[in-house]
Amino acid sequence: MPDVIYLDANASTPCDSQVVHAMLPFFAERFANPSSRSHTPGREAFSALEEARRTVARCLGAASATEIVFTSGATEANNLAIRAAAAARTDHGRHLVSQKTEHPSVLQPLAALRREGWEVTLLGVDEGGRIRTGELEQALRPDTVLVSLMLANNETGVLQPVAEAAALAHARGALLHCDAAQGPGKLLLDLGELGADLASFSAHKAYGPKGVGAVYLRRGRPPLRLEPMLAGGGQERGLRSGTPNLPGAAGLAAALELAAERTDEDASRTAILRDRLEQEIMNGLDGVRRNGDLRHRLPNTTNLSFAGVDGSALLASLPDLAVSTGSACSSAAPEPSPVLRAMGVPPGLAAASLRFSLTRHTTEEEIGRAAQRVMEEVRRLRG
Repeated sequence: MPDVIYLDANASTPCDSQVVHAMLPFFAERFANPSSRSHTPGREAFSALEEARRTVARCLGAASATEIVFTSGATEANNLAIRAAAAARTDHGRHLVSQKTEHPSVLQPLAALRREGWEVTLLGVDEGGRIRTGELEQALRPDTVLVSLMLANNETGVLQPVAEAAALAHARGALLHCDAAQGPGKLLLDLGELGADLASFSAHKAYGPKGVGAVYLRRGRPPLRLEPMLAGGGQERGLRSGTPNLPGAAGLAAALELAAERTDEDASRTAILRDRLEQEIMNGLDGVRRNGDLRHRLPNTTNLSFAGVDGSALLASLPDLAVSTGSACSSAAPEPSPVLRAMGVPPGLAAASLRFSLTRHTTEEEIGRAAQRVMEEVRRLRG
């Protein structure tokens, strides 16, 4: 069997060799605890951690390094942002707004808050997978505390109108949180232009290591005063107790620096390859549906439905392709994708869908082979 063609970048990307090189000293040479500042090795570790924080802030367009809190990834960052913002603003109200195609790490904390007595409004999306800003404006209330809106959908690549949503939320006195995990490495990202008050990131989506991410907390006026979710040593200014993951922080910083240098080139190249993949499959097969807004989407992602086949059977017939039927967090679920169902995709087609997400290393030859293999197996299954 030929080597597996990896087309699942939205689940995880390979850790870049430059990122690995930046991390290595902090495993065995500069290994001290950044919280142990009573001695020179600890102070040097703390200095390295703060340098990584400054790099992350600069690469994301944050106004200050104090706006960056390191976490174990975007899931923790989402939970921290949503629950801490809600807990800190109960005097303002107990109403939260999001939308139906969010990642489970947003929807599940919102569901938990609903069980605790909060009101939660989940907006629908249009056929392209985007919210209607008019519906968001109507959903906002004087007691709305927070709007949570993802930057880019992990299954379809569809981009949400985050900056417009932030302006609407701010006009009503609400904060805006953005799950931006799929942005770095695929899009040029500037938190100042995005307008979010809180945002979540994960290194392994942007050619960094697994197990590290960050939450951005705007430090403007008025300042955000958030309640910590973990009690303990008071690290990360009391917002995220626990020994800092210094190698991970260095890796996240290196990955974002590399992304800042390469995003234009990578985005242009992967968009061309993605379009070729779509065209070859759609020209070679009838009954193929492309899911998601074509003007507002990530350059590396496409989601295709294949009429007349079972998605699980199609996936099983392609052991030489690393693709997925949806979010990596729900890949074991047998039900059709909730994201596609929310977009109005019929259940049969939603259950017969594959997500292809390219890395910066994907080649033209791999795209050609992948398209050929998909067409072969769809024809076989239909037959």
